[in-house]
Amino acid sequence: MRINLPNRLTLLRLAMVPAFMVFMVYDHFWTRVAALVIFIAASITDWYDGRVARKTGTVTVIGTFLDPLVDKMLIAAALVGFVEFRELHISSWMVVLIISREFLITGLRSLAATRGIVLAAEKAGKFKTTSQITAIVTILIIMIINSAMQKWPVLIQSLGSWHDNFLRALDWTPYWLVFWTAILTLISGYLYISNYRKLLWDELSDESPR
Repeated sequence: MRINLPNRLTLLRLAMVPAFMVFMVYDHFWTRVAALVIFIAASITDWYDGRVARKTGTVTVIGTFLDPLVDKMLIAAALVGFVEFRELHISSWMVVLIISREFLITGLRSLAATRGIVLAAEKAGKFKTTSQITAIVTILIIMIINSAMQKWPVLIQSLGSWHDNFLRALDWTPYWLVFWTAILTLISGYLYISNYRKLLWDELSDESPR
């Protein structure tokens, strides 16, 4: 049995998740660069496989299931990994909120699937995903800059009078990026549930045996 191109790209992205996590664990300039490259490559395949599937009419059930799941795994791997780095000042509660929202919406999609309903992607959800990817890429770049300044101290000296302001910005930008991403994630989750609240209410009020 032959696997179509979109599903092959999804499986490739799935294989990138553990590779990304390995490079995140090792605190080194080049491993951080590798983590950034892998994350960007995975994000590109996410965009491309969906486009190919729609254009060629090769949308499959397994692809519909795996594609968003792998995306969430990659996002979660990055955010959980960030908490481990004290230099980023990212609080675990923000990451828990983001991941909890993803679990909740995934559960809602599964619930809809049992009733033969396919939940369409919301604009707020797409904006949320874009904000998450943007925040993660920016934080990875900041991590690379931090590592580069440790590896080559002359870079810090070259900043001159901008030294303190630049370091302060590097210090707290990751926190605020994840903070606002968490807010956007919660808002998109609320809008999603609000749009499909009838589905939830019908299921909760269904007294038929399970």
